[in-house]
Amino acid sequence: MNKWTGSAGICINEEGKLLMVLQGAPDEEKTWSVPSGGREVDETYQACCLREVEEETGYQTEVSQFIKVKTGYYNQPQLAYEVHYFLLNKIAGQMNIQDPDQLIYEIAWKSIEEIRSLKMDFPEDRTFLIL
Repeated sequence: MNKWTGSAGICINEEGKLLMVLQGAPDEEKTWSVPSGGREVDETYQACCLREVEEETGYQTEVSQFIKVKTGYYNQPQLAYEVHYFLLNKIAGQMNIQDPDQLIYEIAWKSIEEIRSLKMDFPEDRTFLIL
C-alpha cells in the first residue's frame, strides 16, 4: 500500500481569523482547507509546512508549536496518509497565490463563524480548527 505524508499550517492573525485556501483540481468542486501539502524527499515535516504555506499563500511563517498528527486511509485510491499539523506565526510576505500545482483559487482569513459553515476539503478538521 502506498503512503502519502505531508504537513498543514494553522496560522491565526491578530483578529483571531484563520488562514485558509480555496482549492481543488480544475474539474472538481472547490473546497476550503488550511494550507497544506506533500512532503518532499528528505524534507522535515516543519520545513514542508513552511514551504507549503508560502507557496499557497505568499506568507512566510515560523513554527510556534506542533499541534497533532492525523492518520488515515483512503479506499479510492488505496492510500494511507499522515499529516502533521503545526501552529504558525506569520512573519513576512503578502497574500499571493504562488502554487506551482495551480490548485489554489483563493486565499482568505476566515473567522470561526465562517469556518463553521464552509464547504471543507477535510470536514474532520473543522472541530479542532474552531476550538
